Amino acid sequence: MQRLAVAFFCSGFGALLCQIVWQRMLGIFAGSDTVSAALVVGAFLAGLGLGSIIGAKVADRLSPYRAMIGFAVAEAGVAGFALVSKFFLYDFLATDLAGVVDDSVTIFALCFAGLVLPTTLMGASLPLLARAIATSLDTVAERIGTLYGLNTLGAGLGALLGGWLLVGNLGFVGALVLAAGLDLLAALLALTLLPQLRGTAAPTPSRVAAAGAAEPFGSLRLWCVLVFLSGYVIVALEIVWVRLMGQVGQYHAYLFPTVLGVFLLADGLGMALAARMVRRMADPRPAFFMTQAGGFALGAALIVAMFWALPYWPINPSVSADVQRIRGEGLLTTVLLTALVVGPPSFLIGMTFPFVQRAVQQDLASVGARVGWVQLANILGNAAGSIGTGIVTFHLLGTAGTLKLLAALSVLLMLFWLWKGGWRRWPELALAAACAAAFVALPGNAALWARLHAEQPGQRVAWAEDRSGVAFFRDDFASGDPHGPFFIQGFSQGRIPFLPIHQFLGAVGPLIHPDPQRVLCIGIGSGGTPWAAGVSAATREVRAIELVGPVLTALEELGRRHPEGPIAEMFRNPRWRLEYGDGRRALSRGEELYDVIQADAILPEGSHSGLLYSEEFLQSVRRRLAPGGIYVQWGPTRRTVETFAAVFPHAMLLMPGSVLIGSDSPIPFDAEALARRFADPSVAAHLARGNAGFGDYASLFARPALVWQPGSPRAAASLTDVFPRDEFYLNNPVAGTQGLARPQDAMARAVTP
Repeated sequence: MQRLAVAFFCSGFGALLCQIVWQRMLGIFAGSDTVSAALVVGAFLAGLGLGSIIGAKVADRLSPYRAMIGFAVAEAGVAGFALVSKFFLYDFLATDLAGVVDDSVTIFALCFAGLVLPTTLMGASLPLLARAIATSLDTVAERIGTLYGLNTLGAGLGALLGGWLLVGNLGFVGALVLAAGLDLLAALLALTLLPQLRGTAAPTPSRVAAAGAAEPFGSLRLWCVLVFLSGYVIVALEIVWVRLMGQVGQYHAYLFPTVLGVFLLADGLGMALAARMVRRMADPRPAFFMTQAGGFALGAALIVAMFWALPYWPINPSVSADVQRIRGEGLLTTVLLTALVVGPPSFLIGMTFPFVQRAVQQDLASVGARVGWVQLANILGNAAGSIGTGIVTFHLLGTAGTLKLLAALSVLLMLFWLWKGGWRRWPELALAAACAAAFVALPGNAALWARLHAEQPGQRVAWAEDRSGVAFFRDDFASGDPHGPFFIQGFSQGRIPFLPIHQFLGAVGPLIHPDPQRVLCIGIGSGGTPWAAGVSAATREVRAIELVGPVLTALEELGRRHPEGPIAEMFRNPRWRLEYGDGRRALSRGEELYDVIQADAILPEGSHSGLLYSEEFLQSVRRRLAPGGIYVQWGPTRRTVETFAAVFPHAMLLMPGSVLIGSDSPIPFDAEALARRFADPSVAAHLARGNAGFGDYASLFARPALVWQPGSPRAAASLTDVFPRDEFYLNNPVAGTQGLARPQDAMARAVTP
């Protein structure tokens, strides 16, 4: 049993590592928007569901000996696919088919095709293992609960170590190799148990089962429905936790692994405890309903407690919306808050799994099938919770509305049990009342986001939320022109009036290019970069693409309030075309060429920021530049500069603003001429509409520029899609661009990874 426990623990660890990497690779192919992400998750869960069906159909036809062989083969198959998965998921789908496939059905089909083999094997592993270890009806629920708890603990540790240590140090490919090794170890450990199982026959159906007698705790079909609803609630809660903690602690590469890891570890510990309780349990139904409702009620109470505590010491100084929380005390406080808010309710709801096994396992001959069908119901509930919450309820109800929906569902579950089991059950009545109280006590969306973004009395705000995220502008002055921070996904991504660096990023390309007729902006932010991109009278079109849809909604609201301002002008003037979408994916589609392409400034530590700094992204930018076209990008780190210079034959870094300019052709840069262009009255007037308090744009390129020509020495690109080092900034310390050597100097003093 100990070797099998280690094997299933390793299986969970490896599976979670694979899931993290595969979802990231397929996200490059499908896109980074919420709908595309849901398609990838749906494809992954569909494969797990298919494996559960196959396991349910096949497992009980096998002897324990053959079932253990089946488990070992499944683990070895997952390991084999992990080793070769990059060639199909990234090299073929994400690279060769980038921009070729656009419709959602085909994207889902290709994602499913890429994942169907390993996920089917993963889904079949639990029914096979259950068949192999089921020797006594008295202990089967305990053993299955214990093993699945260990598997979940392995997955939780895989999420934490994978997200915080392994992926950032090994890269995606290295993490897959490690995952394959763990799955192979699980297979080998399973094979060492075969001598003990040789000659063990498959159990025959019991007399009660053969006679079709009523099951004491309800039918398998009923329990599958209940497990579906339980799976929906817990995954919906997980998605809510990710959104809330992303606003509290900012969306960085370590946030999601933290939420997922805490969730899975607590879930697994709950299973392990409940597995020890089920043998002595005469009727598991009260325990199931009480832990399910209790988990949600506790989760809602902790969210409300965090909501009220955020503005006060000791939490506020570390995680205030106006401070960076990606390092130091802010990061530590976010992790502690995540453990406190996510852990306890996950522990309680995790206890439901062994209780369900105690209820449905009434015949040794059908153990595998019942495990498989219950697992399928859970997977379907997880899929419904993931897709339904991420795409539907966030979009229609918002985060607070989603929580209220889950509260109502929890109340209905308890009322069903009270109707079936009797109304004079005071603990269950109390929990039903607690879920109803949560429905009332949970704040609305406006109050929730106002508090998380430190809104003060008298301030005017403009905010929006949908499936793609949250945007929030806080006007720090009660009257006059807007003046305050603009938050996107927890980060203060800009300000109004526009920050000088954002306007410089937008204006410098059109002012250097001799005829900038068409300009493309990747990202809109607070609006400064696309506004400044229209600085040249020669520009006929400024197309700007924003991944977070509520940014556009919040900006439109500001435009209506201030109709004479630059934001209103961008929505009114046909020169500007502001749209919601995935900018990287847009570069892969279509054939239009642009004279200037520019990326809005994004922190390299932000989640998925590596997709806009990688060598592959820069190559896609090159393909969409017109002859003589230039690309402009912020260069916040040495690796971004190094990677940029490795891609563009002609490149330069303007200092001290740390702005990169690249092209396939010589760049017509003249510092004195550019300073005169910025001083031109029409240019100065345009930029003053965005920020009247700053006009010295020449100071942002006052120092000698670093210039790379085709013959200049340069290092290989250190930022790639499969190893975004700067995004994992704790594992790969980020160095700024100050003190960079000129390209003609010795490479030993130049950029290093």
